[in-house]
Amino acid sequence: MEWVVLLLVVGIAGYAIVIYNSLVSNRQMVREGWSGIDVQLKRRTDLIPNLMETVKGYMAHERETLDAVVNARAKATSAASAGPEARAKAEGELSAALGRLLAIAEAYPDLKANTTFLEFQTALQSVEDEIQMARRYYNGAVRNLNIQVESFPSNLVANAFKFEQAEYFELENEAERAVPQVKF
Repeated sequence: MEWVVLLLVVGIAGYAIVIYNSLVSNRQMVREGWSGIDVQLKRRTDLIPNLMETVKGYMAHERETLDAVVNARAKATSAASAGPEARAKAEGELSAALGRLLAIAEAYPDLKANTTFLEFQTALQSVEDEIQMARRYYNGAVRNLNIQVESFPSNLVANAFKFEQAEYFELENEAERAVPQVKF
């Protein structure tokens, strides 16, 4: 009888260790995913000064649009250490401002033909694709962690070791979900 109890205790402890290690692994995947989003958002933010220099000469009378991009970039940069919800809001504003800028650029044939501007558009589209992939990876890692934190019996271990659910990286409204379109 003692062996059965001992075997049962060892089995439960072993199972708890497996669950704990799985929770740690999922938490690390969430952190890795967030790091990937952070890198891509920084790449996009770093493209903006070059874009602004390129379009200033062509769009001097579009000051309001240019200022909106600069202000949105500043907000996105200052939100770099914020959580997913605040970061998504700031990045959504930046996406909207860039979308307006690119839409206005359509009215400037010389700008659309500028090789620097064309290179920027290609780089922006590439970064937007990378952001989308990083967001999918991150949200998948968040989903896996959150399922494990909520599911029985892993929630017992999660609660005992203070594992918490992570936030998804989501854009709040449909206008912010729109990726700036690159059209010729």
